[in-house]
Amino acid sequence: MKHVVVVGASAAGLAAVETLRREGYEGTLTLIGDEPYHPYDRPPLSKQILGGQWEPDRVPLRSAADLDALGLDLRLGVTATGLDLAGRTVALADGARVPYDGLVIATGVRPRRLPGDGAERAHVLRTLDDALALRDRLGPGRRLVVVGAGFLGAEAAAVASGLGTEVTLLEPAPVPLAPAVGERVGRMLTRAHHDHGVDLRTGVMVAEVADGGVRLSDGTLVEADEVLVAIGSVPNTGWLEGSGLPLGDGLECDEYSAAAPDVYGAGDVARWHNPLFGTAMRIEHRTNATEQGMAVARNLLSPEARKPFAPVPYFWSDQYDFRIQAHGWLRGHEEVAVVEGALEERKFLAAYRSGDRVAGVLAVGMPPKAVRTWRQAVATRAAWRDAVGELVPEGA
Repeated sequence: MKHVVVVGASAAGLAAVETLRREGYEGTLTLIGDEPYHPYDRPPLSKQILGGQWEPDRVPLRSAADLDALGLDLRLGVTATGLDLAGRTVALADGARVPYDGLVIATGVRPRRLPGDGAERAHVLRTLDDALALRDRLGPGRRLVVVGAGFLGAEAAAVASGLGTEVTLLEPAPVPLAPAVGERVGRMLTRAHHDHGVDLRTGVMVAEVADGGVRLSDGTLVEADEVLVAIGSVPNTGWLEGSGLPLGDGLECDEYSAAAPDVYGAGDVARWHNPLFGTAMRIEHRTNATEQGMAVARNLLSPEARKPFAPVPYFWSDQYDFRIQAHGWLRGHEEVAVVEGALEERKFLAAYRSGDRVAGVLAVGMPPKAVRTWRQAVATRAAWRDAVGELVPEGA
């Protein structure tokens, strides 16, 4: 293998190129990114960058010297526009065509947007530039409407409120995040928003971004100086259409994260079959991006010794004065049990059941040792009855 191309210069792409070099690959290694910046960390964008604790020089994942040491053909600020699978070339927006023997696709996602006359002025929160643009518009005397009370919207609302901004958080579901974390945990998060002065309104649908705010489906105008749209994301697979690669909710990959011979997916864009949980999943979390980038690099270099990518997914979210940590696959759970602590104190550990197995665990304010113990239960697919015992279920 003489030339490997990695499309996507964020956490997954960086992990892939570093692993390739670490595992002894000495051929040409091209890293392509659509942003002009060196690979940087995205979780701080909705936390330390938005809140002003960090400046942009804190988010790069590696220094320029570190990247130089990898001997990369580094192409930043240029977008991939097409893939010739038979000819093994990637087409770029600047007209270049980059040949490859091995390809890693790590192009991530882009934010969903809302229609309306004010849509172009509405903020999203995916890139460093997005975070800086919103940060400049927050503070005392400012009004912010956040559309979507998922983890990203909730983090941004918490940070903006802490900066003195008047925040309204709009969510179509009756209980925020209930499909992911369960209704009782979702209601705990709801109370946290109310306790910190955020005007959280559930069960409301936003029809469009209007001049001066957002308009609900019933015609009501919710006034704001700024609007942040946090209603999920779309995998960046448009450049792969017509290539012959399997596309659906992202780049469809097998248990090895392979989409075709010598073509692998990693990070937010990749939907792969996780054999540990027996289901296909696409995960938009930082830890998974790095782990999958490393895994696909090894599989690409050693096809005769490929290993299935079977992680226990992990994510965290900082909101107000607490951190949420979760291990496993919580979506589609059938039962939740609070096994330690108390929801009311915002210090608890909840276990999640799918079938007769422990599928996940979520903790707030708990010691690391307790969290590690339950993560092991998830990793070993422990029987629910053995792990939870006679604890009373807390509702799904």
